[in-house]
Amino acid sequence: MYMNKQESDILNALLLEPFINQRILAEISGHSLGVVNRSIKELMKQGYLDEDVRLTDKARHEFNTKAPQKAIILAAGFGMRMVPINLESPKALLEVNGERLIDRQIKQLHEVGIKDIYIVVGFMKEQFEYLIDEYGVQLIVNQEYATKNNYYSMVTALKGMEVANTYIVPCDIWCDRKPFHSHELYSWYMVSDLVDEESDVRVNRKMELVRIKNSAGNAMIGIAYLLKEDMEKLKEQLDEIKDDGSFWEEALYIKDRMFVAAHVVHASEVVEINTYEQLRELDSDSQQLKSDVIKIIAEQLHTTPDSITDISVLKKGMTNRSFLFSCEGKKYIMRIPGEGTDLLINRREEAAVYQAIAGEWLCDDPVYINPENGYKITAFLDNVRVCDPLDVKDLRKCIGLLKQFHDLKLKVDHEFDIFGQIDFYESLWNGKPSMYKDYRKTKENVRSLIPFIEANIKEKILTHIDANQDNFLFYEQDEITKLQLTDWEYAGMQDPDVDIAMFAIYAFYNKRQTDRLISIYFDGECETAIRAKIYAYMAACGLLWSNWCEYKSTLGVEFGEYCLRQYRYAKEYYRYALEEIKKIGGMADE
Repeated sequence: MYMNKQESDILNALLLEPFINQRILAEISGHSLGVVNRSIKELMKQGYLDEDVRLTDKARHEFNTKAPQKAIILAAGFGMRMVPINLESPKALLEVNGERLIDRQIKQLHEVGIKDIYIVVGFMKEQFEYLIDEYGVQLIVNQEYATKNNYYSMVTALKGMEVANTYIVPCDIWCDRKPFHSHELYSWYMVSDLVDEESDVRVNRKMELVRIKNSAGNAMIGIAYLLKEDMEKLKEQLDEIKDDGSFWEEALYIKDRMFVAAHVVHASEVVEINTYEQLRELDSDSQQLKSDVIKIIAEQLHTTPDSITDISVLKKGMTNRSFLFSCEGKKYIMRIPGEGTDLLINRREEAAVYQAIAGEWLCDDPVYINPENGYKITAFLDNVRVCDPLDVKDLRKCIGLLKQFHDLKLKVDHEFDIFGQIDFYESLWNGKPSMYKDYRKTKENVRSLIPFIEANIKEKILTHIDANQDNFLFYEQDEITKLQLTDWEYAGMQDPDVDIAMFAIYAFYNKRQTDRLISIYFDGECETAIRAKIYAYMAACGLLWSNWCEYKSTLGVEFGEYCLRQYRYAKEYYRYALEEIKKIGGMADE
């Protein structure tokens, strides 16, 4: 016979406390007196309780069969919302009241007899090595942690272990009371009684977890207990999920209902630590709060760390990780250079560029910039939108600002060498061949354009290089719409026509759209040689950023379609450049 959740809870309560009377049993189990009476009768009928309301051998066998055996702790991710702490430590190793989160979880599992523990690691995986000797755990490495959510961590874990009754635990949870037990009778997923605007799951009257629409749900904690048969079901459903951006909980649903019961806890008992400020609220003395980044902000803004509030991660950029924060009524952005950028960007040269453009109203001057590590603080602009490259009005305004910048003819002491950078990015592959089978031929073709390019450069001036439509910012100030050009990391001396080519390939323009862009910049009077040169730059810059993507992929950072599209520009605009060059007799036929 099937034992329902209420009956299981009553049986669990009787394991903890010998039966005295129904009212006390109702208090212990959390169920009403009516539920207790019905459950006792049914449990007696099924042979789990004797006439004195004591556990039978059948009941004890049930406990033994369904007892927890293993645990999986998910600890692979970046913890992006933990900026700036995640620059120095994985979130699983955060300390609360002098104890690391993951150490506390392992100890709590050991207290209920669970020693077979698997920890899925990825980001800063080496920092978890001590756990093997300290607690006898097994580490499972998720190589795809940078590009896939914890769905893939769960898939990776299940490949490396035998299925059994298992606790599943996210590494960023701090529990006031131990959430694990030596006895469990059914599978469950933990939620809290807190209403969460971001949750789409709610507990119904049957203690089931169902999906809801257009409404807040119960806060999802992420701790779960799955019996062996439900672990098998989870494994099957994970195999059916093709979206690597999913969370593992997606595999718990059958249609819009989880196949495991709800386990509801009070919000005060379980804290998910996702942000710097959540850690500060839980333990204001935590060592991780003493971040160098927070210290720098406080020093530069002449304030105290406690005044730095509302910390939230911004969308992860292609080069940097940045976060937004407030201080004394103003908002700022702190830029933190991403993985491997120390090889890609010379921060001293970047600082020199900001010095060159200071006072020209192209963008707000940085509040702080460190030429050694690239940390930068800038004022945050409210109500900002980026350029829509398909909107001609936007396009004309942005190209107007670009021309205004070029007309300044600013100078710095360094140059951005496109073809040198192509070779440099390739050298960072560490001998690994290109993803593209015809890479060598493509590179040879693009390099054959160098003599034509050099013969048609009129003047080299300070050029933005990264003229991405997302770097043109429209914002409101004093009821006037203004425009800025931001992100000057790659800027250096170069032919200003490179910025036109860069804008086109970033916007994924086709040839017709590219020609419209050229026409706007040159007021409809572009020489054939200049058009050919811009096409040649598009080919070269496409290869440049394709090589950049291939380098970033070696670090576990993928950009999907962007990489492929840039490689296509290298091939297609090489051909378009040749067509234009032939019109002026500039190169021999291939």
